[in-house]
Formats: sequence, C-alpha cells, structure tokens
Amino acid sequence: MATSYNKLWKLLIDRKMSQADLRRKAGIAPNTMTKLRRDEPVANGVLEKICKTLNVNYGDIMDYVSDDGKR
Repeated sequence: MATSYNKLWKLLIDRKMSQADLRRKAGIAPNTMTKLRRDEPVANGVLEKICKTLNVNYGDIMDYVSDDGKR
C-alpha cells in the first residue's frame, strides 16, 4: 500500500505556489516536505494543515495506490 501526493504537486503548480511557500504558510517542517516528495506516510495533522492552507479535502491532495499500482 502506498500514498501518492502527485495531486498536491499539480495543485501547487495550478495555484502558482512553490513547495517552500506551502511549507511556510502551513507551518510544515522541512523533513516532512521531504517525506511528501518521497510519497512517504505523514501524520494526519500535517495533511490537515495542508488542506486548511489550500482550502481543499484529503482527496484533492493525495491518492491511495495499491501494491499492484492501481488506484
């Protein structure tokens, strides 16, 4: 089981916002951003901060990807 944050990166591009901008506005630690870039698990509190900052839902920033690569 894996998580993909590709939707988050596309959303930031659409909003002309950098990852650094998101990190500062949401109050996310640099090492947490690294986890997001690597599609590693992060705490729900981090996802809540991102959703609140961008005014979106979880499904707008992430996808579940099964071990066989299917959503």
